Amino acid sequence: MNEVSEILKDNRFQDYNMAGFRKDLIAGITVGIVAIPLGMAFAIASGVNPEYGIYTTIIAGFLVAILGGSRFQIAGPTGAFIPILLAIVLQYGYEELLIAGFLAGIFLVIMSFAGVSNLIHFVPKSVTIGFTTGIAVIIFTGQLGNFFGLTGLEQKEFFHEDMIGIVKQFHTINFYSVLIAIIGLLVIFIIPKITPRVPVLLVALLVPTILSIILFPGKVETIGTAFGGIPNTLPPFRFPEITMSKIVTLWTPALVIAALGAIESLLSAVVADSMKAGNTESHNSKRELFGQGVANIVTPLFGGIPATGAIARTATNIRSGAVSPVSGIVQSVFVLAFLLIFAPYASYIPLAAMAPILMYVAWNMSAVKVFSHILSLRTGDTIVLLTTFLLTIFVNLTVAVQVGILIAVISFIHKMVNKLHLNVGKLSEVEIVKFGNGDKKMMKKYHLDGPLFFGTAKSFEDSSQVILTDAVKTIIIDMKHIAVIDATGEAALSKLVDDANKDDIRIIIKHLPKDKLALFKKSGLYYKIGEENFFM
Repeated sequence: MNEVSEILKDNRFQDYNMAGFRKDLIAGITVGIVAIPLGMAFAIASGVNPEYGIYTTIIAGFLVAILGGSRFQIAGPTGAFIPILLAIVLQYGYEELLIAGFLAGIFLVIMSFAGVSNLIHFVPKSVTIGFTTGIAVIIFTGQLGNFFGLTGLEQKEFFHEDMIGIVKQFHTINFYSVLIAIIGLLVIFIIPKITPRVPVLLVALLVPTILSIILFPGKVETIGTAFGGIPNTLPPFRFPEITMSKIVTLWTPALVIAALGAIESLLSAVVADSMKAGNTESHNSKRELFGQGVANIVTPLFGGIPATGAIARTATNIRSGAVSPVSGIVQSVFVLAFLLIFAPYASYIPLAAMAPILMYVAWNMSAVKVFSHILSLRTGDTIVLLTTFLLTIFVNLTVAVQVGILIAVISFIHKMVNKLHLNVGKLSEVEIVKFGNGDKKMMKKYHLDGPLFFGTAKSFEDSSQVILTDAVKTIIIDMKHIAVIDATGEAALSKLVDDANKDDIRIIIKHLPKDKLALFKKSGLYYKIGEENFFM
């Protein structure tokens, strides 16, 4: 019940007033202007029609604002999802993408009740930076075809296949497309220096579009020629055809979508907490995952693609003066109004104008400085980073994250192996009298420090054999600074006790922490050593 009450608890609208609404109105419209080109661009890059990105922006943005756990979170399609969604579309099709998104929503709701939000923080930074930078490379290179206006390109599942296709078709370059793309890039870089408050991505979409219509109509591929335009209505409610065979096929990519969505949404919420001056209340991570889950369950029912918290749009929301989730609601309503009124005009947008926007997004998410820093460390983290990065690009994100975390765990275990120390200690006069009847030569004392777990158990067993070769009758092991003991470590200690009993050697345990004592009692080791041989 505590889990449910924590998820349902919502204090984000306390003391809300008209002054706050005015701020949220301005912020919501500002974010909506930014979200429109991004929604279409992310949808196209994911291998689906641009309107599906708009639908996602409207529905997921509204539901996360209502049900999420952050005051400032803006949800929608994001660049991080592009490689996963594109792979699903290419391998299974759009209908299966809807099912995967629906299942991902269910996984997110389960995660919210299971307390998985705390486990997200255990994903190593080298893994997150590795796959984030890898995704950025995929997004950036994936737009080269549109940037150069190449024809005859087919989207492939693997990175190297796409690169080979671009090289083979480079002779089809359209210099009008190149000019449009360069104009878009110039707008992105120049406008913020002149007027920082202008929504640069929207301007970078409008200026090239207007110029292409006036100067060379029909010379470049547009949303209209590629996708048949954008309808100015929301699609009808339609439940996807879910079968057991589809669930078996799609549960793995759905779980990856859910895991990545959880990581990105919680990271965005943390960033939002740190950005908002005077914000004394941090986000509710369990409620945030719940809201993201419901959003991803509902959005596919209206043709939308998976969504998560968008860091860039959330940051824009805060910088624009947002004070509550109402700004997220306003954003969704604004984008809905755009869809109903201006959607037909989106048909004139050149695909070459979308390319620089996605390239700009890719560059911003690439984390080049952090990537270079971890690379320069030349440690186990460097290996994890490069492995995750390269597997993300050349295989897929699922394999990259799994292998990256596995290598990180192995690297951590390798470090911990050298942290276990079994050192000879100095016997006190009290110990000599109490445990050895005054015969110091028949006693040895050791300090066991560090973690005793499956990674260090072999090292401990080797050391314990040396201990038992000494001609002593009493061994005192001080475990005051033992960091952790797992089942394998406990078994290694139990073997030491068995070997000592064979040689009629008394084992005495001193200063064992209470939680470790409880483990010994559960396993029976406490009684094997003997209650009289524990001194706390």
